[in-house]
Amino acid sequence: SNPPKTNPSRFTWMRRTALRRLTTTPRVRKVAVIGAGTLGQQVSFQAALSGFDVALLDTTEKRLTTAKQAHERFARLFVERGEKVRAWRVPAESSLSPQAALQRISYTTDVDEACGDSDLLSENVPEVPAVKTTVYAELHAAAPSHCIFTTNSSTLLPSDFAAATGRPERFLALHFANPIFDGNIGEVMGHASTDEAVFEQVVQFARDIHMVPIRIEKEQNGYICNSLLVPWLNSALWLVTSGVASPHDVDRTWMITMGAPKGPMQVIDVIGLETVRNVFAHWGEVMRDDAAGKQMLANAAFLDAKLEAGCAGIKTGDPSSDTAKGMYDYPGPAFMKDDFLG
Repeated sequence: SNPPKTNPSRFTWMRRTALRRLTTTPRVRKVAVIGAGTLGQQVSFQAALSGFDVALLDTTEKRLTTAKQAHERFARLFVERGEKVRAWRVPAESSLSPQAALQRISYTTDVDEACGDSDLLSENVPEVPAVKTTVYAELHAAAPSHCIFTTNSSTLLPSDFAAATGRPERFLALHFANPIFDGNIGEVMGHASTDEAVFEQVVQFARDIHMVPIRIEKEQNGYICNSLLVPWLNSALWLVTSGVASPHDVDRTWMITMGAPKGPMQVIDVIGLETVRNVFAHWGEVMRDDAAGKQMLANAAFLDAKLEAGCAGIKTGDPSSDTAKGMYDYPGPAFMKDDFLG
């Protein structure tokens, strides 16, 4: 028998209907960013820089103070090298003011204060399913019904948490690379119940904050970016944990042979060892019967030991001034030395 025929006009009608509904959807004015870690700091600054009022929510004043210091550092960086940063190169008529951005950001530990009048929120909490589920229930109770919930999860699926949000049709992923200023993509990924008009509104929001929207047409753990990145990091770290090579030699090999500016160990430091550890621990358990899963569990254990020793990775994004430890010691890590590549 002949295969069933598709009706292209039906999909055109669906898209046009979504776009018509988009025009009646409340415009995003206030953004709540949940989690003041590395990416929460960047997302909140970029949204404020793009003209949105932003509330940054975290559990402690200490973390919020750290985020505020990061925002002040981003503002200085904008003045120093704004024209060289992809997300900050905009047409002259769309002038960006880092000082105005700082004035648009509020900092709070109160979920009602952060979310009570928000139109869109970006969830940036640790990559631990139980934590995200609990947080979504609290956010749903505080946010207005029209508020769009987005997750910046690295590798987990929106459908894993759709029910917990209490608004599955207004929930989807908006995933950012790290750092978002140079790697300015916004991967937009819905799930089976995501409203098409909401999807389109998030695509537009990504553009509005000077990201390049990347439409993910079906749910995929890791989107495009991390589907490529995570296996690479897993293989690289496995070479270290299995005793094949030192972290430095893994990076040297990659940088010399591929002509790359960074090796995988440097990338782990930029992402943060805790985030990478959480990804490996979760997916290692899911795939524990496969070779890749066993590698991930061994790598997670290795990173646990590093974290217990105080090695969390770079915090400021500037290897010449950061005083942290990770796969390298900062400031002045080995990869910055003239003889690192021989």
